[in-house]
Amino acid sequence: MSGTKPDILWAPHQVDRFVVCDSELSLYHVESTVNSELKAGSLRLSEDSAATLLSINSETPYMKCVAWYLNYDPECLLAVGQANGRVVLTSLGQDHNSKFKDLIGKEFVPKHARQCNTLAWNPLDSNWLAAGLDKHRADFSVLIWDICSKYTPDIVPLEKVRLSSGETETTLLVTKPLYELGQNDACLSLCWLPRDQKLLLAGMHRNLAIFDLRNTSQKMFVNTKAVQGVTVDPYFHDRVASFYEGQVAIWDLRKFEKPVLTLTEQPKPLTKVAWCPTRTGLLATLTRDSNIIRLYDMQHTPTPIGDETEPTIIERSVQPCDNYIASFAWHPTSQNRMIVVTPNRTMSDFTVFERISLAWSPITSLMWACGRHLYECAEEENDNSLEKDIATKMRLRALSRYGLDTEQVWRNHILAGNEDPQLKSLWYTLHFMKQYTEDMDQKSPGNKGSLVYAGIKSIVKSSLGVVESSRHNWSGLDKQTDTQNLNEERILALQLCGWIKKGTDVDVGPFLNSLVQEGEWERAAAVALFNLDIRRAIQILNEGASSGKGDLNLNVVAMALSGYTDEKNSLWREMCSTLRLQLNNPYLCVMFAFLTSEAGSYDGVLYENKVAVRDRVAFACKFLSDTQLNRYIEKLTNEMKEAGNLEGILLTGLTKDGVDLMESYVDRTGDVQTASYCMLQGSPLDVLKDERVQYWIENYRNLLDAWRFWHKRAEFDIHRSKLDPSSKPLAQVFVSCNFCGKSISYSCSTVPHQGRGFSQYGVSGSPTKSKVTSCPGCRKPLPRCALCLINMGTPVSSCPGGSKSDEKVDLSKDKKLAQFNNWFTWCHNCRHGGHAGHMLSWFRDHAECPVSACTCKCMQLDTTGNLVPAETVQP
Repeated sequence: MSGTKPDILWAPHQVDRFVVCDSELSLYHVESTVNSELKAGSLRLSEDSAATLLSINSETPYMKCVAWYLNYDPECLLAVGQANGRVVLTSLGQDHNSKFKDLIGKEFVPKHARQCNTLAWNPLDSNWLAAGLDKHRADFSVLIWDICSKYTPDIVPLEKVRLSSGETETTLLVTKPLYELGQNDACLSLCWLPRDQKLLLAGMHRNLAIFDLRNTSQKMFVNTKAVQGVTVDPYFHDRVASFYEGQVAIWDLRKFEKPVLTLTEQPKPLTKVAWCPTRTGLLATLTRDSNIIRLYDMQHTPTPIGDETEPTIIERSVQPCDNYIASFAWHPTSQNRMIVVTPNRTMSDFTVFERISLAWSPITSLMWACGRHLYECAEEENDNSLEKDIATKMRLRALSRYGLDTEQVWRNHILAGNEDPQLKSLWYTLHFMKQYTEDMDQKSPGNKGSLVYAGIKSIVKSSLGVVESSRHNWSGLDKQTDTQNLNEERILALQLCGWIKKGTDVDVGPFLNSLVQEGEWERAAAVALFNLDIRRAIQILNEGASSGKGDLNLNVVAMALSGYTDEKNSLWREMCSTLRLQLNNPYLCVMFAFLTSEAGSYDGVLYENKVAVRDRVAFACKFLSDTQLNRYIEKLTNEMKEAGNLEGILLTGLTKDGVDLMESYVDRTGDVQTASYCMLQGSPLDVLKDERVQYWIENYRNLLDAWRFWHKRAEFDIHRSKLDPSSKPLAQVFVSCNFCGKSISYSCSTVPHQGRGFSQYGVSGSPTKSKVTSCPGCRKPLPRCALCLINMGTPVSSCPGGSKSDEKVDLSKDKKLAQFNNWFTWCHNCRHGGHAGHMLSWFRDHAECPVSACTCKCMQLDTTGNLVPAETVQP
């Protein structure tokens, strides 16, 4: 504190009072102004607070430093360090307790006059006051006074001197300190260490020194220039901050040789450094001629074994006011609150707002932290938005093994919940593609199997110019209609649409029966009508009306169909053309659109968007010419790609167009799960290597890992390697010899090491196999197991020290588990290890390494070691 710039201090135990110190001491009272007007004479500190001047003390001139008494009683006792080295106890006129009246005006005088730089009250023994002075020859610079020393005359003799300056009051002058430290040096800053009453940290001229009052002849010190403003972290008593010019040093008293951290150097000299008393690890710094306070948030991340890593520093700057700041003071109890004062004594009440840390868990729980408060976002009881979230849907589908059924591919839409018609269309399309690909490969291997997965768009293009139209009779009517002769490609397209089964039979009867069984009466009637069987269509509508599950109006529709006439100007045609648009069901609407349309013009059917794409495409294959069909398929494909409609996979297949369509779907829904499984189903290699496909697959794998569905992710990887052999990774990790560095499982033969496992060296669990206990490359012995003390490479079952009651029970469960028990296992910290089965058995009951004299807590080093897969946990 200088003589011109004011300093500010909060009262330690009165949270609504503070003192401003410059040439005089001014006591202020802070009060809230939220629900009241500003009183006359009050100073506005902020929008919510104002300060009222209570008293002024101008009896202590030449102030250099001030410290507020830490005890509750007396409340307003302050120690003032003066330019001549004297320390004066003074008050602000608020104490009326006669017991402590004799302390007011008491002076503590050093042997030689020199400036008092700093004062510090002992937090444990409130009567001890430490003063730091400038250097004076061989005199001491750190003096510790006992303010109540007159009550212990045997220990500290007092010199009572009556002033002869005409004053009416008698003042005690104490000249004998309780302790004298720091001989032949200068003390620039002081602070008591809270962990012990008799430990004092002092910033001397060229070093930081820790004085132990139990043995004043010795001290622990470290040479440094950062000796100003020493202050102890109130939440971490071994952490101390000090500064020199523009640099702040953070010290750990347990490792006092050098600073553990040096904060960013500021261009201007620092004037004050202070830890926040209400917030862990928050340090505020102020530079000269600045209106900015820099905050350093030090966050420690403890390791599982209790050690601490280097803290993460988050630096922030706050601007409490527009003018330069002379000093600031943290509020002792209000979180992150401070008062700042400018050189002209303008004050501002300021609160540092906490950074808000937002965390969104993989299972859609939203939480955020602000200061000491932790908030959780709770869903409303009637809000089903969580159920609609794609992440929740993908998580539930993963639990039901969605996408992994490669035999009955169509069943995957049931595993997905059977709620999305687009998913149903997608998986039926992929089912038909797989089915007909296998059928074609059996008939003529390598011929047209790949064409099926290319989609109907490619199939139609391959048959241009080879199809002719012909007239076909209606069933139940004396009428003929032009339809296209079905060649092999159009039959394949109808098969992929699901209208007809595989083979040469083009009967839609089985498909109609399946639709009737599922209760899709309108769709079944429309398909029958599109196949020129109006009698069957009427029959299906009547069945639907009489079943009790269908719409009773179906009888009316059947009656209307039965009155069909081919006359263009008939009243029936006129009424049906007008009233069909009022029908709610799209299939009933397109039935009348078909009957009232002109030959070759079926836009009313083809562009009814509410009708399934596969039915519209099948209709087009039966009634459109090659040119019309190709143009329609091209247009419909583009619409599906833009909309991201999964029904369009029927047209695009698993090609580049299919990837474009799937990209639109993922952009619209975020469903990388369906995109991954779909593209793996039958895409050619160049499609699987597309960056977008790889991005979806890797994101889905990461998502499964984030959900802790590690077994599901392993199943997905296995599924992926079966459908895409190129995705199977080569061996990336192998055990190498300590001496020659070669792989333990690699012999001198030409077989690469990733193709040969440990079983060739007798570590598969069978005691009859040969044992290799030395490196195949250099023949040096392999390390010994820390538990059974037998060289690695010896199977667990053949180790004489193996526990039969424990190991064999585990080994008998699964053959793969038996192989894992023989794996080489070691700790990356202490390098001790052994057979995996033995290590797992040991760490079930122990925390430390099994090797004698090794205190490494091996299993605790793995932060994920105690995590449990979450596949069985329902959301």
